[in-house]
Formats: sequence, structure tokens, C-alpha cells
Amino acid sequence: MATVQVSEAEKVYILHGIRDDLRVDGRGCEDYRHMEIETDVVSNTDGSAKVTLGDTAVLVGVKADIGKPRPMVPNEGYVEFFVDCSANATPEFEGRGGEELGTELSNTLYKVFNNKHSVDLKSLCISAGEHCWVLYVDVLLLQCDGNLYDAISVAIKAALFNTKIPRVHISADEEGGKEIELSDDPYDCVRLNVENVPCIVTLCKVGHRHVVDATLQEKACSVASLIISVTHKGTITCTRKVGGGSLDLESIFEMTEAGKRVGKALHAPLMKLLQQEESLGKARQKVGFLG
Repeated sequence: MATVQVSEAEKVYILHGIRDDLRVDGRGCEDYRHMEIETDVVSNTDGSAKVTLGDTAVLVGVKADIGKPRPMVPNEGYVEFFVDCSANATPEFEGRGGEELGTELSNTLYKVFNNKHSVDLKSLCISAGEHCWVLYVDVLLLQCDGNLYDAISVAIKAALFNTKIPRVHISADEEGGKEIELSDDPYDCVRLNVENVPCIVTLCKVGHRHVVDATLQEKACSVASLIISVTHKGTITCTRKVGGGSLDLESIFEMTEAGKRVGKALHAPLMKLLQQEESLGKARQKVGFLG
């Protein structure tokens, strides 16, 4: 994870500000930085999105491919995640520096999203036990200024919303087997229901309080963080504690309640924004992931 050096005087300044619910950039403890979302930014994917959260920038691409269902769940498709930490995001990612973080992020994303409570995996089934859609979600970290999990989760939800899967037609061949045909019409496609796809809220314990969307400077003052994935109904689907410090039960309860509150409030404006952008069609202005 990208880190910064903070002096003792800076730590005291940050801690005192958070204690009074006034952070260095003027936000309250449960406020996010300015967020920008753009979908359909990569042409050779079935769905894509770019999210900028402060100075953190994430690009997500989704590619749908036909595979074989897993034996334990023959009537469901599945989702695979790969996270690439660009060396341009921070010098710490040069060489193989970002591999460990990429693996850690991928494992967490798998737990959060690859379950029936998050994505309707049954809708990805083509023929039970034989064929299903596999969604390959590639995440690229372009810039890193803290709060990667939240930015990535929003980008994944936006990319899945933008994903268009070709409609499948199954017919019988001369030998009695099944023949799969994919529609060539770009408008003859299936859209995913992303209503239950959760958003991740990361809460960092700083002093006696906790903050949402911590910057790298605030992260340097934090003893531990709690990662919570929350659906639009406020249901928690995954919780994970990160960092070397410990959290007492009262702090965990307060951070969990704050995470549910913040996460639930995040979904409605996000979905409204995605629907508004899609309604513009070709008239919307595209910036692209290099913009």
C-alpha cells in the first residue's frame, strides 16, 4: 500500500482536527472527497468505468466469456478478479512492488462480489452444468491517494452496470447436441441487475474517532481500519479488519453502524448518476481514462 511520511506535528494537527470533526481538507469525518465517474471508456470490453476519488484514480474493465459452471453450483456463472497496480500510481509499485497489494485486493473483492447476495450469478447460467458466462473483471490502479477499496467498489458497480452481454440462442444440432449462437446485434444484449451489488466503505480509526475516505496522510495517523461492504438496503455482506493495531468492541460497533449509514446513502445517488449518464446516449461528452 502506498504510504507517506508524516511528522509528529502534522499528526497532532490531523488528530486534533478529526477530534473536532474538521479534517485538513475541510470535510467532516463521514464525508467523501469529490468523486467523478465515467462509464464506457474502454472500447474492447463489454463494460468499463473510470472512477476518480480525490487523487485516487481507478479503471475497471469487464469482459464476458463462455465457460463451464463450477461442479458445486452447476446453475450459476461466476466472477473472476485481477488487480494491476500501475507503477505510475506510486514508486512503491515499481517492479513487483504492487503484486502483494494486487493479490490482497483481488481476494477481498472476490469475497465481496462473487456471491449470490451481490451479483445474480444464476442469470449468468446458459445451460446448467454445461455452459455459463464468466465475468473477468480487470482493475487498474492509475493513481493512489488512499481509500482504494471504496474507489474500486464504485468503479466495479459502474462497470457492471455498463456491461452488455450478448444474447444467447441455443439450438439442437443434427447429432442431438446443443449449439450455442451469440447475437451479432449490439443492441440485442442482456444487462446485469446491479441493484444488490455492494459498495465498500473503509473506516479508519484515528485517535478516538473514525473517518471515511481517509487520505494517505490520515492513513498514516490511523492504527487500524475496518472494511465493510454494504448493499443499498444497508445489509452488510463482508467485513474485514486491516492494519497492525487493534480495535475495541465499542469502536467496532460504532464503525459498523457508521459504515452501514454511509454505504446505504452512497447507492441512490450513484445509481441515479449512472442512469442519467446512460440516458444521454451518444450525446454525452466522453473524457476517457487518459483525461
